[in-house]
Amino acid sequence: MEKQSKLLLLLAVLALIQGSKGHARTFTRCQLSRELLRYNFPRSLIPNWVCLIEHASGRTTDKVTNHNNAYTSYGLFQINNKEWCKKGRKGGHCSMKCEDLVNEDLADDVRCAKRIYDRVGFKAWPSSYAYCKEKSLPDLSRC
Repeated sequence: MEKQSKLLLLLAVLALIQGSKGHARTFTRCQLSRELLRYNFPRSLIPNWVCLIEHASGRTTDKVTNHNNAYTSYGLFQINNKEWCKKGRKGGHCSMKCEDLVNEDLADDVRCAKRIYDRVGFKAWPSSYAYCKEKSLPDLSRC
């Protein structure tokens, strides 16, 4: 009976883990393009944003990247806790919790990404910006 209890406990834990991952989303290029347009990103910059997001997060909303323990970047736009958000409480220039950047609700992510872009442009994402400057931007004409 103890083996069955352990097995049930293990299955319950796995179900919880799987359930917690249900709040993430990975976009296709076209889905991402449409989503950015829905949030009123300038049409002329959509290929730039798609390239940046692909390089930064792989178009996935739950991406978290630790940068040599110096700072951490969160979500689709890989917004960092060095300047823009705070872990565990609202803060940074976007006045938000970093944890709010790793779910399917893009409204707060978009507000912050637009604020960042308005202040410093794509240079706020240096490695993605450099990558996208060197490469041809994604062709979204079929979207």
